Amino acid sequence: MTDKKNATNTDQEAEEIEERSVEEAAALSPKLIYEVVRKDGEEEMSRPTLSLIWSGIAAGIMISFSVLGEAVFRTHLPEGPSRFLIENLGYTFGFLLVILGRMQLFTENTITSVLPLMSEPGFAKLRAVGRLWGIVLCANVVGAYAAALMIAFTPAVPADLIPAITDLSAHAMGMSPSDGFARAIPAGVLVAAIVWMMPQAEEASFFVILVFTWLIAAGDFAHIVAGSVEMAFLHVTGALSLYDAVFGFFIPVLLGNIIGGTVIFAMMAWGQVKEEL
Repeated sequence: MTDKKNATNTDQEAEEIEERSVEEAAALSPKLIYEVVRKDGEEEMSRPTLSLIWSGIAAGIMISFSVLGEAVFRTHLPEGPSRFLIENLGYTFGFLLVILGRMQLFTENTITSVLPLMSEPGFAKLRAVGRLWGIVLCANVVGAYAAALMIAFTPAVPADLIPAITDLSAHAMGMSPSDGFARAIPAGVLVAAIVWMMPQAEEASFFVILVFTWLIAAGDFAHIVAGSVEMAFLHVTGALSLYDAVFGFFIPVLLGNIIGGTVIFAMMAWGQVKEEL
């Protein structure tokens, strides 16, 4: 009798373990990932203005380490066919700092703040999204200019890196407005995809950010905030006019990132789950 009870208990325990395993595996279905990202967006939209400003400025400054990282590799790696792929690892540094540090990066908000708007459309939500986008984007640009001034006019950055920074910046600003717009769309999709994958990634989040931001650089795609550091550097050193900075780079790339992150990726994410909500 005792043996039968023990066998029954063992079977029940095995079933419970199996059920928990299934629940854990299904814990982050598309519907639940959507809810995590939507909740993040709600929290971001409700943050005080001053908190958003400082977080956005910090992100604009810290993203400059993407440009500096690339410049370090370009300066010190020997010439060779693989140098391009290796030096683009440097581009990931700023994104790792900003995303893991939970700072406000405009391109992340193209999905996080839009999902709450899609689930509860209305003027109040639209105004909240506009407020968040406006504050964070302006703060990111202020931070990018602060970083550019530091790079250009202080000894904080070694002088031997300046030629590489200048070359990288000139390349980024050398695209035509139509090319900048087109190449910004994949970058917007990839950053939104990182945000979507982060709840599922957990311990692997470092590698998710590393791989997909490396792909942005290696694919020669355009990112509005990282690119703003390069834009600001050329502008403050007199190599780029304000008109060319705004209309040749900033506006086309901004629109491309928004289309990639919001119109394409956020709509696909919403389409996956709208019938389940």
